[in-house]
Amino acid sequence: MFAGHFPGNPLVPGVILAEALAQTAGIAAASGFPEGEQPLFLLSAIRGMKFFAAVRPEEEIILHVEKLAQVGDLWQFKAEASVAGNVVAAGQLVLNLASQKSSAAME
Repeated sequence: MFAGHFPGNPLVPGVILAEALAQTAGIAAASGFPEGEQPLFLLSAIRGMKFFAAVRPEEEIILHVEKLAQVGDLWQFKAEASVAGNVVAAGQLVLNLASQKSSAAME
């Protein structure tokens, strides 16, 4: 899976870390809705995401998100990924709560 990042020195790509954090934010946001109601959240923005250390494929990554604000259908989260107690990536994510109409079109 990580053969190209980099041969002989595999790393978890930053885009994978950002996606994992976005998925975590989506799960956190959806947890506030009634069971059976499955809202769809789409990633709208990544703000100030920084990568502080390389992450190896075998390392356990702890993902943490915290809701900062909500304006209409836009939800803003602080996001951090850590390995062995050290922050390896941090930034802010904005998710958009998709309308039921656009959710049905994606099925």
